[in-house]
Amino acid sequence: MAAPSSLYRFQIELSDVDRGVYRDLDFRIAKHPSENDDYLITRVIAFALNQTDADDLEIAPGLCVDDQPALYRKDPGGGYELWIEIGNPAPRRIHKAAKASRTVKIFTYKDPENLKREVQAEGVHRQDEIEVFSLSTKFLKELASHLERDNRWGVIANDGEINISIGGESIAGTINPHRLTDRE
Repeated sequence: MAAPSSLYRFQIELSDVDRGVYRDLDFRIAKHPSENDDYLITRVIAFALNQTDADDLEIAPGLCVDDQPALYRKDPGGGYELWIEIGNPAPRRIHKAAKASRTVKIFTYKDPENLKREVQAEGVHRQDEIEVFSLSTKFLKELASHLERDNRWGVIANDGEINISIGGESIAGTINPHRLTDRE
């Protein structure tokens, strides 16, 4: 019998200064037994940083579901408006996302140069429009050391920097943007 997923709760006071989004979030997210902390935390950060005033960003119910992104926003017609992948997804998966959604974003905790090489080798659809953001391993490990089943975070994002307060401690990191193509 496979080990069950673990459920984590996040209460986040979000201040996304760059986009002018200020919200209190309260959500639960399942961590699959094969999922590492870096993946989970990257999903949580991507979820927070893609909020709008509408409460319409969804978390996929499972890990690596073939036909569903990790995070998504549906458009009124039932298609995908926003498709978000975590880590370094396979080029075939990114290609599918670019055909199925208006906007595709990838939040990675891995080396984005590997992703770039794989995508360029495969000729992924609309690769020049795909947004990629990386988070440092050091930043994620520091956050993981504070990970509980019930988490209360203050998240401030401003000018590519992210500051997360947990209890009395503040953990700062950078959200590094990358291009999948070499165009200027």
